[in-house]
Amino acid sequence: MGTEPGSVPDDDEKRDLEEIEIHLLTEGIYRHYGFDFRDYSMPSLRRRIWKRIYAEGLSTISGLIEKVLHDPACMERLLLDLSINTTAMFRDPTFYLAFRQKVVPTLRTYPFVRIWHAGCSTGEEVYSMAILLHEEGLYERCRIYATDINEAVLQKAKAGIFPIATMQENTSNYIAAGGKGTFSEYYTARYDHAIFRPSLRENVVFAQHNLVTDASFNHFNVIFCRNVLIYFNNELQERVQRLFLNSLEMFGILGLGKKETVRYTSIADSFEELDAEERLYRRVR
Repeated sequence: MGTEPGSVPDDDEKRDLEEIEIHLLTEGIYRHYGFDFRDYSMPSLRRRIWKRIYAEGLSTISGLIEKVLHDPACMERLLLDLSINTTAMFRDPTFYLAFRQKVVPTLRTYPFVRIWHAGCSTGEEVYSMAILLHEEGLYERCRIYATDINEAVLQKAKAGIFPIATMQENTSNYIAAGGKGTFSEYYTARYDHAIFRPSLRENVVFAQHNLVTDASFNHFNVIFCRNVLIYFNNELQERVQRLFLNSLEMFGILGLGKKETVRYTSIADSFEELDAEERLYRRVR
């Protein structure tokens, strides 16, 4: 029941109205720009939308709807907020250590390896995997497809230039991930930036791809999509995981983030756990 005329809406009603406005915003973005955030997790959407509202000097979601639909530059700024771009070199080092120990031996038996980094953000994890494959003598027979919804972050990934201030943390991660060399040999320090070796992206294809609306584009031996699904609701998580299943070769490897799993989904029986702690799964049917 709606609020009586002249009365003040309670907190529940305010929250309901806010969700209606967020649905209107995401529907408008989908219809006008083709980006589909309609099934993203509501708490995550709410935080990021209000961040953009304040940054634009606005005070309401309705005001943001009007600006986004009439100002493509504002849409680009909102897209950066809605795209999850938290990343680091060798993020979660134990994941890379497990990959070296439990996946690399199998990849050595393949004449050619196709890898999909879905939701690659600014590319730190792509370069991390390129370094790992190089050290394991596999890079020359690998092709990495690095995709993201956001063209702006893809351009940063292609450049391979990262803040020098992050290199101390990245070096620690590299060592913990079982690095076999010296991390600094992979980049050149230039003023306040680290420029990574061009050879690390020779076998990488960077491309825009929307996990929500786009279909599979190849069959892969390995798919990484780490710390992306947590921002989707259950229905969308299920849909994207089925996309991964359909994109994996038999006995292919799926790597997810620490808080993500294929357990309790309709495709759970299609995978076996290669490393339960590090969320590494092998397709078995």
